[in-house]
Amino acid sequence: MDNIISTLLLLYSLLTGSGEHNTAVKQLAIAYLNSAAGQTIINPDAAANGGELSGKNHAGLVKKDPQPETPPIKGIYVTAHSAGGARMESLLKLLDDTDLNSMVIDIKDDNGYITYPTTTPELLEVGASKKYIRDINELMLTLKKHNIYPIARIVVFKDTVLARKQPELSFLQQDGTIWKNNRGESFVNPYRKEVWDYNIAVAKEAAKLGFKEIQFDYVRFPEGFDNKSDTLTFSKADQSRVDTVAGFVKYAREQLQPLGVRVSVDIFGYAASVPTAEGIGQDFVKISNDVHVISPMVYPSHYSTGWFKQKDPDKSPYETIKGAMLDTHKKLDPGTESKPIIRPWIQDFTASWLGAGHFVKYGKTEVEAQIRALKETGIKEFLLWNAGNKYTPNVEYD
Repeated sequence: MDNIISTLLLLYSLLTGSGEHNTAVKQLAIAYLNSAAGQTIINPDAAANGGELSGKNHAGLVKKDPQPETPPIKGIYVTAHSAGGARMESLLKLLDDTDLNSMVIDIKDDNGYITYPTTTPELLEVGASKKYIRDINELMLTLKKHNIYPIARIVVFKDTVLARKQPELSFLQQDGTIWKNNRGESFVNPYRKEVWDYNIAVAKEAAKLGFKEIQFDYVRFPEGFDNKSDTLTFSKADQSRVDTVAGFVKYAREQLQPLGVRVSVDIFGYAASVPTAEGIGQDFVKISNDVHVISPMVYPSHYSTGWFKQKDPDKSPYETIKGAMLDTHKKLDPGTESKPIIRPWIQDFTASWLGAGHFVKYGKTEVEAQIRALKETGIKEFLLWNAGNKYTPNVEYD
């Protein structure tokens, strides 16, 4: 009966969720279908005529933390609307009054818009900008004044704006229209180097504006890609999807290295607990090898019945986070030479979509339980996710 309930809840989540962090649960199901272990040969140059990957394989630059003196980061997610609006005042006060010290701010959002009025011709030619953050320089000065470590979130391969503007960089259906998922969102093709270079150009501008870290999100192919790839038209290369995604990460890090910024990647939390998710092209270890920070999204609500021996993981935040972190250590500890900082995303929202009896209202007790589990497994850093940027008051973050 538990398995039936879990399956029904999972299907419900697929229909009602939105956003990478809110839909990570669906990848749990996909992982079981698409997971397969494999070797990855990362192509660091990935340069090719016509936007396809080359077969060149160069030594590449050695990964080195450009900010080794940075204190442990404890941050919150901030939308561009909040960063450029009235809510920013209360978020600044939250960081002033607590041990939180960082903000992850949308610089290229889930739709693909650059969130401030950039004047860089290269960026405007390829993408499009909005004035959610009307004065980006003023924002950076404010963050510096409050001693806030600024992280620029850049959504990479989910990019409806670019897909519509340049359909040849996307996935086309048999009738020539752009493919969309069930939420009306489109992805661009990770095989295309033009897409790589555009996102890295956004990252470079963010670094020059003063962001200390670039956090890439949606570094993957569309969910369930295995089930639709044969019916879509798009440029391909000989490399596997895992090779391609890992190649982008390495290329991005090397391109950004001269600017002194850290590179981080968001990845599904379950990826530390299962073999390679070949369908979407994510390999936890391969990606971790080429980032300074890895941020698994280990929200208890996104694990189904049975994970970490919990009937309802959302109701067991301590046990779920602890289990996820133990699996993460198992994945990464053998490769200590290239091991990144582990900085998980944790839950500060209530997953009411799970249905009565399968969730709890998240507040001070639940957030602190997750932080305690992190500390007990040797994790000193974390990020809090709440899509509306409404964070629980009076939490002890130390």
